[in-house]
Amino acid sequence: MRVAYVGLGAMGRPMAANLAASFPTTVFNRTAGVAHDHVAAHGGRAVEQLADLADAEVVCTCLPTDVEVAAVARVLGPLLAPGTVWLDHTSGAPQGSREVATALSGHGVDYLDAPVSGGTDGAARGALTVMIGGDAATLDRIRPVLGAVAERVVHVGGVGAGMAVKAVNNVLLATSLRAAAEGLAALARLGVPAATALEVINASSGRSFATERLLPERVLPRTFPFTFALELLAKDAGLAEVVVADAGVQAPLLAAVAALTRETAAELGPGADHVELVRVVEAAAGVHLGAEDEDRPPS
Repeated sequence: MRVAYVGLGAMGRPMAANLAASFPTTVFNRTAGVAHDHVAAHGGRAVEQLADLADAEVVCTCLPTDVEVAAVARVLGPLLAPGTVWLDHTSGAPQGSREVATALSGHGVDYLDAPVSGGTDGAARGALTVMIGGDAATLDRIRPVLGAVAERVVHVGGVGAGMAVKAVNNVLLATSLRAAAEGLAALARLGVPAATALEVINASSGRSFATERLLPERVLPRTFPFTFALELLAKDAGLAEVVVADAGVQAPLLAAVAALTRETAAELGPGADHVELVRVVEAAAGVHLGAEDEDRPPS
């Protein structure tokens, strides 16, 4: 299958690289030099005009929001052959996905929303989880393409359902990370080292991905690698608010977490990784959760 990949950001680059290892892949990025550098490293073909992707059998997009996807679809959609599959890895709004799907269907192009989870490490290893919204038969047609980037592919419902699941997943990530940071900050003020508290928590019912991976691997050693922008986590938490509102569900906790995540993202700025929200919790409590700080007396 001929694959086109649009958007070579933090996730798009490794995903496109894995695709290029298995399929004839053409890449496009708003900054053309990024696309040419990618091809120099991973092979395939780089183009500087969306129209030059018109021969693709599968179009993959991985862009900041569904607004950018819609803009690309307006240009590229009419040029694609009927039966082309558009695989959208963007974390966007479910309604935006449905609107793009409707527009593309007018050109005979089949759309699947396919946001991913697993971070840049999972993308590099081709071990992502993909949540698919759309037609199951269309999904079956392009499973080999997904197999190049994903370890697990789950069909979750109709168009927009993948985006809804991703938004809820990410607000739950924000919830568990914030809650763990606040709890550990309180324990640190009582003199309990964060590493010791995590040893107990991770053998008990309070454990989560945040306590098992993010805090021990990034916060305690103070590494904070940039893998997922805090401002994007805040965006996704806001999308989760829309999802629960559209469902008619009261979700005051998720709304509070979304608001806190937006505030923290604004405070730390666009260069912050999502795990750095812990820094704001630490500052408010007057503690540090790093391993090198464990011998300090409580504040």
